[in-house]
Amino acid sequence: MDNSDFNLNETGINPVDTASSNNDIYFSNVEPETENNKPVTASPRTHAPVKRKRKDKGVANTYTFFIVVIVVSMALSIYAVMCLNDILAITKTTSSVTVSLDKPLDDMGEAIDILADNGLIKCKGFCRLFAEYRKAQVGPNYRNGVYFKDKTYEPGVYYLNGKMGLEGMLQTLQGSSQTAETVTLTFPEGYTVPDIVEKLTANEVCDKSALLSVIQTVDFNYSLVGNLKAQENVPYRLEGYLFPDTYEFYIGESATSVVRKFLSNGDAKIKEKYRKRAEELGYSMDDIIKIASIIQCEAGNEEQMKIISSVIHNRLKDQANFPLLGIDSTADYITNKVAPSLASTSAHTGDYYMPYYNTTGSATLVGLPVSPICNPGITAIVAALYPDDTDYYYFFHDTNGNMYTAKTYSEFKQKIIAYAPYLSY
Repeated sequence: MDNSDFNLNETGINPVDTASSNNDIYFSNVEPETENNKPVTASPRTHAPVKRKRKDKGVANTYTFFIVVIVVSMALSIYAVMCLNDILAITKTTSSVTVSLDKPLDDMGEAIDILADNGLIKCKGFCRLFAEYRKAQVGPNYRNGVYFKDKTYEPGVYYLNGKMGLEGMLQTLQGSSQTAETVTLTFPEGYTVPDIVEKLTANEVCDKSALLSVIQTVDFNYSLVGNLKAQENVPYRLEGYLFPDTYEFYIGESATSVVRKFLSNGDAKIKEKYRKRAEELGYSMDDIIKIASIIQCEAGNEEQMKIISSVIHNRLKDQANFPLLGIDSTADYITNKVAPSLASTSAHTGDYYMPYYNTTGSATLVGLPVSPICNPGITAIVAALYPDDTDYYYFFHDTNGNMYTAKTYSEFKQKIIAYAPYLSY
């Protein structure tokens, strides 16, 4: 065999029987032509792309997750701070909000709703849960606690601020105090509403504006004042019904609670027999309180009270001859008590009220003034109900407090000349 048979072309392919005379090379694995004599073109081999995770997308998802976590954490933290602030009043202001209750509330949840409605708390649901927890913890007999099961939230006008905290505001709505410090105050017979308000505020018992607001607007369910409504011509609606006595108050006590103590005491002291006696005389208890307030202001001592009462009753029974009551103290009430106490923002001046109280001189008021002129004690009230049986229509005092009476005007003038010539009658 010729070694040339095994020689390879430069291509590395055995050229045996495959080369033409012009050295063209043909491959044996060439595809044959099709029936239509068209060459078939082999499809190029394609490769599926390799899927790979994008690094930048993964980092973005991580950042998003941490941002969401941070935002949610901040929101929860803010809510937690707000909840604690409602309970502990950490950053609350001392600006007061006036909250009025026109009916009693027996449900703590309703009271919390009212606090939320007035912007005093923000997290109402949390406050409800906390209050229920506190009630369960301290129990109904917890002496200094807030949540007494038998306590109600009384009608009234309350001055609240967020600095009190949730428990402090609920305490106030229940008529309880903010502190355990107390003060004992005595209010003498004959004190007027301005006198009482001044003494209470001077001793830091409660706010003056709150007191006056309660006196004018809050409806109390005591029989003596149940039908009393504010009137345009009456400066103080409850004048005559803040019963004089000695009371113990908390420092910072609610105005509604303070007024209720006066009214409750008076309601208990004026017994049913006194009310029946008023009916026998043909008067309402309001009329009797008016008469008693005049007696309280006019009498120099208790012995004079029933005599003065007889003069008042005699004139009231004979208004044809004595249309004017003729009592100086009714006009003095406006001049000396009401007018000096009216604020510059008051709707009326002392002169506005005078025609409704003046019973002397050129007055046109027939009979009693439109309201009591002070807060009488029980002795004056009894004197109004049980006057002495006399024929007196006049009385006066000298500078020593001695009282003189008369049946006629001429007798009255003679006694004045004799015992008190300095009086201008």
